[in-house]
Amino acid sequence: MTAAPRPPLDDLLLYRLSRLLAVAGSMVIRLCEGRFGITRREWRLIATLASRGELGSSQLAEHAQLDRARTSKAVGSMVAKQLVTRVARAGDRRQVQLGLTDAGRALYDELFPLVTKINAELLGALDAADAERFDDSLHRLQARAERMVEEAVLPKADRGRHAQVSPGPRQGARDRVAR
Repeated sequence: MTAAPRPPLDDLLLYRLSRLLAVAGSMVIRLCEGRFGITRREWRLIATLASRGELGSSQLAEHAQLDRARTSKAVGSMVAKQLVTRVARAGDRRQVQLGLTDAGRALYDELFPLVTKINAELLGALDAADAERFDDSLHRLQARAERMVEEAVLPKADRGRHAQVSPGPRQGARDRVAR
């Protein structure tokens, strides 16, 4: 019995989007790192704060779709670079309010038009009707992905130092049936 041929990796939507982001996003990364001295993650957080205003650290992580640990590390770096302020909330020092400093706002005001230009040039490959359909398609794909995540029952990765090797597909299936 022969296994069914697998579709080429290039046929998978997520792989193709990842490749597009890697190629086109590399220009943004080079601008961020080479010209502005920030990481792409820091740029994402700065852009989120610029568009949403002051946020708590958990809210910032959620809006930027980053995990809290990476967000916290990036925030620490941006505070050290004097791009972001971190103010503890009265009554609960564990809760902090984050906002852009004048330097952070100036960086955003200089970098955002450059990122916008890269995006516009990339979308220039599409005519107006195709760009509108593409935008609509992206909205629908995003909504579908969010529904899929809400409905999915998937194991969470154990990223601790003593992570155990997860069971193979057959072992995992036996465990699910046994429960």
